[in-house]
Amino acid sequence: MAAAPHGLVFPVDPADAEGRRSTTTTGRGVVADALRPVDPVGARAAERETAWRTQYVPWFRRLVEAGLGAPDDAVAVARAGLESLHTRMRVVDGEDDRPLAEWPRATTGFGQVEMHGAAEPLRELVLPYRGERLRGDDVRRRVEAWVQAGVVEPSLAEAVDAVLANPDWLRLEDHTVAVVGAGSEMGPLQALTRWGARVAAVDLPRDDIWERVSDTAVAGAGTVVAPAVDGRPGADLLADVPALADWLADQPGTLVLGNYVYADGATNVRVSTAVDELSRRLLEARDDTALAFLATPTDVFAVPADAVDQALASYAGRGRLSKGLGRPLRSVSGGRLLQRPYAGPADPGVNDSLVPQQGPNYALAKRLQRWRATDARHDGRLVSMNVAPPTRTRSVVKNRALAAAYAGAHRFGVEVFDPSTSNVLMAAMLVHDLHTDGGPRHEHPWQDEAYAAAHGGLWRAAYSPRSALGLAALLGIGGARG
Repeated sequence: MAAAPHGLVFPVDPADAEGRRSTTTTGRGVVADALRPVDPVGARAAERETAWRTQYVPWFRRLVEAGLGAPDDAVAVARAGLESLHTRMRVVDGEDDRPLAEWPRATTGFGQVEMHGAAEPLRELVLPYRGERLRGDDVRRRVEAWVQAGVVEPSLAEAVDAVLANPDWLRLEDHTVAVVGAGSEMGPLQALTRWGARVAAVDLPRDDIWERVSDTAVAGAGTVVAPAVDGRPGADLLADVPALADWLADQPGTLVLGNYVYADGATNVRVSTAVDELSRRLLEARDDTALAFLATPTDVFAVPADAVDQALASYAGRGRLSKGLGRPLRSVSGGRLLQRPYAGPADPGVNDSLVPQQGPNYALAKRLQRWRATDARHDGRLVSMNVAPPTRTRSVVKNRALAAAYAGAHRFGVEVFDPSTSNVLMAAMLVHDLHTDGGPRHEHPWQDEAYAAAHGGLWRAAYSPRSALGLAALLGIGGARG
């Protein structure tokens, strides 16, 4: 028997005779509502989509395209999507089922446990890479090699160089960084504690998670605090947002709320919405609250003209063998395999790296974070939102198809990172953003998203990512098993 719903949940579908909570109805409705202010035709078409679970991809692309006309269009899409999701989602407490907006304040609060590191703080950026520990100019050379290979955007080099030139930034003096999803492989907990930062760690009250967090804290040089009940650390995001908001609002220094949560399926939308509600409350409670996110590279992004040009040049410069194999493969696949990466030169171009197998709930959870980043930055708040590289995390490699695709991705110009490299690189980007008011501010939100993106090559490779995914998986099966 399925567990009874608790905390933040999807709404009951009024069209369902059995009163089930529908992720499809909610997801489709949120996308339609987000489109409505700038693309009413697209909104009506999205509402009529009857095969949402298999045909959701074009609608998430349309959300990006609809926001490209003017900066205000992108902001309107983001705000309409946020409002729709917050209006639709519900909170269940026993027999009580109420709107998210009516989630009451906490009646009881959290205690706090503290964990202190005994090591000396690491006073320079050290980047793990394929068994080496790169420092100084070696880091610069590695980043430049990524730039030349089209693995990262050129602006990443200037951001990393700024961190290398200012090692005192690493400790994040006078900040408390809330790492929500402290046990996440992509989170910055280990890097921050090694640099001597103060971290407020939030994750489920599970012994295995907190053993890892405690070991990381003690091995580091910073301070880790955690919400606790009767001395046991942890919190349930789905039920404890009001109490967490109160606890975090009392933390000293500039508060940085970092969203690193992940869950399978529909729960991913629930926990992402919970963190978004936590963000909304803290932005309201504290003027100094900053937000931090990692965007997935397997999404749709507007990309600079030079990324489009490099990808098209790579496609045109394929070798004779690649061209010869490409024609029959496109023919037998009905044109689906090894497609051109972009139809032609564009400024901006639109890169569609969505992976259908990840599902509409994953796409909505990640898009929600981008919407909040766009909205908060438009309001003048400090936001660190960086596109993180494709990474061999446990959540990826447990999916056999994705694990195989990642193992074969290098054959198509895409570099998949080890977690140790991604963690430190993205933590360095967080440090950069917190010391530069969120990085350069651009005219359009898509340019903010594209700044310093570490997309692994998905934006600049010779083929449309989805059209090469199946072949990458076939070629990578042996590597994935290994």
